[in-house]
Amino acid sequence: MQNLLFVDDENNYLKAMERMLHKQKALWNIFSAQSVDQALALTRTIAFDVIISDVNMPEKSGFDLLKSLQKARSTRTIPVIILTANSEGDLKRKALELGATDLLNKPVSYEDLVARITSALRLKSYQDELIYHNLSLETKVKERTLQLDHLHQDLIWRLAKAGELRDEETGDHVVRVGHYSRIIAQNLNLSQEEIDLIFLTAPLHDLGKIGIPDAILLKKNKLTKTEWTAMKTHCKIGADILLEKPKGMKAFYALKEEENPLPWIQDPLKTYAAIIAMTHHEKWDGSGYPGGLKKKEIPIQGRIVAFADVYDALRSKRPYKDACSAEHTWRTLEQAAGSHLDPDIFESIQTLQPEFESILARYNDL
Repeated sequence: MQNLLFVDDENNYLKAMERMLHKQKALWNIFSAQSVDQALALTRTIAFDVIISDVNMPEKSGFDLLKSLQKARSTRTIPVIILTANSEGDLKRKALELGATDLLNKPVSYEDLVARITSALRLKSYQDELIYHNLSLETKVKERTLQLDHLHQDLIWRLAKAGELRDEETGDHVVRVGHYSRIIAQNLNLSQEEIDLIFLTAPLHDLGKIGIPDAILLKKNKLTKTEWTAMKTHCKIGADILLEKPKGMKAFYALKEEENPLPWIQDPLKTYAAIIAMTHHEKWDGSGYPGGLKKKEIPIQGRIVAFADVYDALRSKRPYKDACSAEHTWRTLEQAAGSHLDPDIFESIQTLQPEFESILARYNDL
């Protein structure tokens, strides 16, 4: 059943419309309102397919009804037929400008009224179908976007884990560094977007170790000067992996005979990951590598991950050392604040040690 609403201040006219459309009662539900306010109240509880309204009514006119219907998302697509005894062109033009679908002059015949209502109902059906199609398409796009986001994030974590597999002794170091970095970023009152980006990309901080020879990366003894120089290149290697245009994409487009391939995409995840990979070994006093940056020349992402990386390194057991106690680790961080680490960040995370320890316990070589 389709719902029709007649709006007119004269009750006798409304009853006459109901009698006129009596033959259509099997198809149409007829509702009546004697004022604009009453009509608008009905639209809040009933989904109407067509509204047929007089234009000249006391207090609020059919024009006021049109304006109100256009303001609400739920009613702006309802076809409105304006009834008027006035044949002036300006009045009709104004009605159409305000969103009226059709106009009928009073008195109206049964045949004209049914024909115009049927036409308006057909329009409403098309509109509803289009809205449903758009909503369905929007839902599919959102679902696909969510799937791609999850895939994107999943690949990031897998890439981070691939780097860690080169060094079996580090366990779930990358997972813990991501979580430490997240709560530090939260405590610094960064935006939620920045917090999420740091959490997702912090695990890629040592991605560049993929490019370090096993003889250096897995060496148990102290590295020589030459080996240490090679080890330090992992920062740039990681950033290059994330930012350089992959040659394979050119071959892919050539294979598909694409004349205008998509431009190289620089998204925030890759940018944050590259910044972290490049700067997490910089030190507050400028003695770090690879750029010798100091203080706030070091991006906030790098300064945050430096804290997380140092904390986890101290609290983790390695073949060449035992894990430091929580107390000793915190004292070491305090001593490093102002030289190795950002003193302002250390000051801001004084209350986070229990949360750090909780993360360490939860993600301990899973």
